[in-house]
Amino acid sequence: MESFAEWGYFGLFFASFLAATIIPFLSSEALLSLMIINQHPLGSVLMVATAGNWLGGLSCYYIGWLGNWSLIEKYFGVQTTTLEKLKPKVDRWGAPLAFFCWVPVIGDPLAVGLGVFKTSPARVAVWILIGKGIRYLVWAYITFSGMNFYNNL
Repeated sequence: MESFAEWGYFGLFFASFLAATIIPFLSSEALLSLMIINQHPLGSVLMVATAGNWLGGLSCYYIGWLGNWSLIEKYFGVQTTTLEKLKPKVDRWGAPLAFFCWVPVIGDPLAVGLGVFKTSPARVAVWILIGKGIRYLVWAYITFSGMNFYNNL
């Protein structure tokens, strides 16, 4: 993570992108906190992290859209049975499910599933963006709360 921190905003973007894919990666939230602690402008940090994580989530969605089952199972670890279980939920809720693509463990298969079932790309993109943005906003709040607590000791 230290090398990502040395890359500044590009490192944050890249770390956030990787964190939104099935590729195992250290917490992009930790890097976000580090940049906030090092007094990078909050708006810039939030925009960069959200953009990277959003594009990473969309990459999972488009892998699903392509429907290459061998690629999905091999590189993303999403089994066909998992996607079959998602089908009734996608049919019922549709694009708003993309809001939950930030949730660990279920978020990536959810994004892939939304792509497989050809859920509206524009609506999915908006819901993923909202979810990822709120995620980092909440994390920034937690970081500032921790900083205030520590400073008041």
